[in-house]
Amino acid sequence: MTFNRLKRLKTAIKIIVDWSNCLYSMGMSFSLSNTITMQRRNFLHRAVLGSTALLSAMPDKTATAGPSKATTTSKLKITKIRYYAAPGYTKPLFNQARGIVEIETDGGIIGIGEGGSKDMIEQCAQMMIGEDPFRIEYLWQNLYRGMFYPPGREKLHALGALEMALWDIKGKALGVPVYELLGGATREFIECYATGYSASKGATEYDRAKDCIAAGLRCYRTNPTGGNGEERFDFYEHTKKTIEHCKRMDEAVGGGGNWAIDLHTRFDTPEAIKICDVIQNLEPYFVEDLIRSENPGVYKTLRQMTKVPIAVGEQFGDRWDINELIENRLIDYCRITLPNSGGLSELHKIASMCETHYVGMIPHFTGPLSTAALVHVLGSCSPTRCMMELVGGQIEKPAYFNEDYLLYKEGKLFLNPAPGLGVKFDPKKATFIMEVAAKTKYPHPILYSKDGSIHGW
Repeated sequence: MTFNRLKRLKTAIKIIVDWSNCLYSMGMSFSLSNTITMQRRNFLHRAVLGSTALLSAMPDKTATAGPSKATTTSKLKITKIRYYAAPGYTKPLFNQARGIVEIETDGGIIGIGEGGSKDMIEQCAQMMIGEDPFRIEYLWQNLYRGMFYPPGREKLHALGALEMALWDIKGKALGVPVYELLGGATREFIECYATGYSASKGATEYDRAKDCIAAGLRCYRTNPTGGNGEERFDFYEHTKKTIEHCKRMDEAVGGGGNWAIDLHTRFDTPEAIKICDVIQNLEPYFVEDLIRSENPGVYKTLRQMTKVPIAVGEQFGDRWDINELIENRLIDYCRITLPNSGGLSELHKIASMCETHYVGMIPHFTGPLSTAALVHVLGSCSPTRCMMELVGGQIEKPAYFNEDYLLYKEGKLFLNPAPGLGVKFDPKKATFIMEVAAKTKYPHPILYSKDGSIHGW
């Protein structure tokens, strides 16, 4: 370590110690269910380690400037990227994949992400070897634009997994949780709602929904009738049955926006509007996916036909999939989630767009690691209304993650103060698929602007 860097380290430690003494003189501490307590000694230890990591990762001001096209922000380099399958997870949907990504650096720091398929991860990983993991936005732009054609939603899913791992690396290297890097905490917790409630022993869905609300979750999300198994779907029949189902659900949970419904794109416009017209006075928290999602512009018409709170976005990806719906205030809630958006930064940008146009954020359910990452994003952005979905109303506990990777209590998810995403991964309990350790032999040309930023080729 050079004299200049040692001097900077001593100064940083003194500032942290003074800051810590000030906080603790005011009696500040964090606790949750008497199981998570930030003690002063641990806080100082982690802060000092974070300062050391920060200064060792940051380039020395006296060092020679790097190449003009790739300004270095840390001394770390990506050396290997591994991909694992989640044991026992067999859902065939690419956009709900739960593969685990590890990005390893030459400094020994490993970040983890979730999502993507083998082929998509492999192509993206070959574009990242040798790069600086701190340059998250630069790498995202390269992966998003570097193959000329804009990525489809399957590739976005992989991009989101890799970008998630980059944030984990940066947080671990600096000794801070990811939400601090995204601007700091804006809320103490995120309310949750349940799709189904597995903890209940209720005989009917209405009984289970009632138990869900009693357990502290913000609302219960239900589905239309029909549409399961080999049963043929009759629009007319299930329009009437779904309306009656909503009335019974509202009565069971006591009204007050304690329930929501996902129409699941099963209905066409006449039936969807008929359902919305009848249930409007029941005041559901939201009505999701009134009709198919391929043509978002149709909501210009739908918005004029109903006043129920509309939620859309489960099947969408990046901001360009939903920007017009938000900007024209055609929806009330955005359902885009991780890693489908392409990453934490992208979802944070969508959240800022939502705040600008007074649209809430209620991301669709996702894998366990992505759920942990969502807490960092929603916990550091400022849309007025934010909720997270828990399938079955319970947090998942995969064997390959630490027991306390999510901080959950009485229907709420709390921000995890551990460095990075706060999740520890045991690769021995997952299924190894592949490792990428070299750049692609067939790179596509990249066009840079004069200032060194990536430009459309």
